[in-house]
Amino acid sequence: MTMSTTPGGPQLPSASFGVPQTEPDPASGGPDEFEVPRYAPQWLQLREPADAAARAHDLLDPLRIRLANRPGRATGLVVHDLGCGTGSMGRWLAPRIDGAQHWVLHDRDPYLLHFATVGAPRAAADGSRVTVTTQRGDIGRLTPDALTGASLVTASALLDVLTAEEIDTLAAAVVGAGCPALLTLSVVGSVELTPGHPMDREIGDAFNAHQRRGDLLGPDAVEVAREVFERLGASVLTRPSPWRLGAGQSELTREWLRGWVGAAVEQRPDLEARADTYLRDRSAAAAAGELRVTVQHSDMLVLPRPTGGAG
Repeated sequence: MTMSTTPGGPQLPSASFGVPQTEPDPASGGPDEFEVPRYAPQWLQLREPADAAARAHDLLDPLRIRLANRPGRATGLVVHDLGCGTGSMGRWLAPRIDGAQHWVLHDRDPYLLHFATVGAPRAAADGSRVTVTTQRGDIGRLTPDALTGASLVTASALLDVLTAEEIDTLAAAVVGAGCPALLTLSVVGSVELTPGHPMDREIGDAFNAHQRRGDLLGPDAVEVAREVFERLGASVLTRPSPWRLGAGQSELTREWLRGWVGAAVEQRPDLEARADTYLRDRSAAAAAGELRVTVQHSDMLVLPRPTGGAG
């Protein structure tokens, strides 16, 4: 999902703290209602292996069971991927599910939609064909009608950059469509660094406050979403999906540190002088393969009551 800016600087994404670019997209033809800073595709590509390793594989069996018993199952799956970025969810999930699949890739950024289309998977787990189309739009405007015929809704790193109102909108659309939703890699506000440092907690607390700025839910989003979906009659399963970064992920760790510390300093400018030294020392430790980081996330599988419109 792409983000907006604030007077204090770019809003860093909460979902493992990506690195947005701030220049407008030259292909967009000038300002329009969707023009926003975008995530650098290089960052999304860098984090993709860590995302794939972190996702909760044990949610796949209940998802497969639900999909195998859905209304209209003979016609193939229609999957709506919200805030798709460069399409990493499709590359991970499509080859793990049987049957023909058509993915509808949603994002506000046409630049990312291009990458998602080019890199889309071509075959399902059983060799069935996978096709894709794109739809440019804003999650805040999602309606049940937009998901008519959907078999599944997916998203990565999305819930924690939403407001309570946007989660209400998302939940109403998913439950209204009667299709399951797999919502992965939402941060929950816990980061562990080894070896420890006296500033770890202070930086982490400032980052979490930054994630809750304005009306954003940040690390509270998973519990809020669970309550909303359950209130609407859906069953909800959650599982941990932590990033575990070590010597083999030093480049990703250094980029993550830059975003994590940067957001903390934006929230608390008084940290800047000490944070500069902290970031330099932690980045050097990561480059030397001496730093291990666990970033806690949560994956959620939502199982609403089926409706006649579910694909």
